[in-house]
Amino acid sequence: MIDFYQIRSPLSQVTDERMDKYIHAVGEALGEELRRVGLDEYLADDFALLYVASGGSEGYFLKVFEQLKERPCYILTSGESNSLAASMEILSYLNRHGGHGRILHGDLQEIASQIKALRNAHRGLNALRGKKLGCIGAPSDWLIASDYDAEAVMEKLGLGFVSIPMEELLEEIAKNSYAENEYTEAFKKQAFPPEEIEKALYVYGAFRRLVDKYALCGVSVRCFDLLDSVHTTGCLGLSILNDLGIYGACEGDMPALLSMAVLGSVTGEPMFMCNPSRFDTRAKCATFAHCTVPTNMLRSYCLNTHFESGIGAAVQGVFAEGDCTIFKCAGDLSRFYAQEGQILETPFSDMLCRTQVRIGLDDFSYFLTDPINNHHIVCRGKHKAEMEAFFRLVKGI
Repeated sequence: MIDFYQIRSPLSQVTDERMDKYIHAVGEALGEELRRVGLDEYLADDFALLYVASGGSEGYFLKVFEQLKERPCYILTSGESNSLAASMEILSYLNRHGGHGRILHGDLQEIASQIKALRNAHRGLNALRGKKLGCIGAPSDWLIASDYDAEAVMEKLGLGFVSIPMEELLEEIAKNSYAENEYTEAFKKQAFPPEEIEKALYVYGAFRRLVDKYALCGVSVRCFDLLDSVHTTGCLGLSILNDLGIYGACEGDMPALLSMAVLGSVTGEPMFMCNPSRFDTRAKCATFAHCTVPTNMLRSYCLNTHFESGIGAAVQGVFAEGDCTIFKCAGDLSRFYAQEGQILETPFSDMLCRTQVRIGLDDFSYFLTDPINNHHIVCRGKHKAEMEAFFRLVKGI
């Protein structure tokens, strides 16, 4: 149920019956009820709509402006009785006097899509407040541009960061233990050397205990250090964390982890952290690859060795075809990239990381002229509008 507060001119020709009919139609397109509320309830609701039902509503808006200007003002219009014209006057006044918002206008399906994107953006922001992300060890040495601004992220999202020494992870791995779950059991059934799977699951157990100890919603790990110290990788452990809804990123990459947390909180989808590996500009497709991926994102998978080292256990997955979104945000949230594409197929080359996916894209200029570092995040479904709504909300525009 979504609340709305209604304003209109008493001189309007629009009747209560016609307003109710329109609100009902929007609710049907949205798939849930819209509930008319009073001003106090509207102000108390983190996400609610302002329905400008007619022209001549501007004076009524001014009476409540001081109470509205501190929150995003999502103005629902009906497309008749000068509703749109009044809404434009109201939004202009908001923009000039310290408020912000946007007009929801179009056919019923378009308006419903706009409402869903805005609501998911609000839910995502609320889900991140008070949470913490952890970094185990320093970022990998090759991540020369992948820095982050903890103060900016805390100010904008209410999301904190915790640094955990690599030595603490190694102490946990040495305990050689992990709690069983459906994902550990599924990995142990794979046709792969059992001792390698077991070593990789000890790393998972260490990850999970540190996540619980520091109350983290996600963690990034300087995982290449594990190759020499414990002779395995973090690939299976990070896969399981992501399967469990705990954001897990490789190589101590904190902007990538932040991107996963933002995208995941807004969409609720599992995510593939990956490298752009090949672009075919003529065929308009891009190949992305990495050695870990949540198995609940895949149609099928097997285990292979880690690509760069040839040791340990890594996930080699197969994706189902369909819509997807590619996303990345800067470590200070100053900018982001969100683009929708189509998962076309799951190729395999022994010269790339083990899980590979080919995605249809129309434009590569961002990647080739001004990318946000190397790692990007892929999830299923079309979510560009939601991510744009999220960053408008974060920036207060």
